[in-house]
Amino acid sequence: MPMEPFTIVCGTAAAIPLPNIDTDVIMPKQFLKGIDRSGLGEAAFHDLRFDAAGRERPDFILNRPGWRDAAFLVVGPNFGCGSSREHAVWGLKQRGVRVLLGSSFAGIFFDNCARNGLLALTLDPAATDALMEVAAGPEPARLTVDLTGCTIASADGRRWSFTIDAGRREALLHGRDHIATTLTRTGAIADFEAGHRMRTPWLP
Repeated sequence: MPMEPFTIVCGTAAAIPLPNIDTDVIMPKQFLKGIDRSGLGEAAFHDLRFDAAGRERPDFILNRPGWRDAAFLVVGPNFGCGSSREHAVWGLKQRGVRVLLGSSFAGIFFDNCARNGLLALTLDPAATDALMEVAAGPEPARLTVDLTGCTIASADGRRWSFTIDAGRREALLHGRDHIATTLTRTGAIADFEAGHRMRTPWLP
């Protein structure tokens, strides 16, 4: 899945307030058997979305009309804990999720989001609670996330600011993964290699 530049994104927000949702809930283990990434979007949150007979659970937010294609998830604390499976992020992206908003994320999951172009924003509890209230309303609510100005805005005019690591922000703004980011410094890399050869002529 190529990374696409993230500047300003608008979309519907869905509330998933449960704490400690782990990667096995986001992407159950039975969907890790494939040799490629196909079909992971349908597998995301599978056991929350379907019962044992394969029927949709009508009370789960992403099964409800108006929230099926939510671009933003407002999530509970410690989201993405558990195993380090990157498939969880791939599945969320395939479902069309662009932003995760929460008070805390598991470290490896948070880094996997950055590596795959999924914006995960750690917000203070007050902002998280306010956005959870917006997303949990009786009607679908839309948010706008502006990475250029580092703001989140709701349709009713409320606005929240956020901070993000400068390197992650730059990579997301330009749609660069770690390899593409490294390649922006090919000149500096070539200069280092030339200098290294001069300093250590005895090495092959």
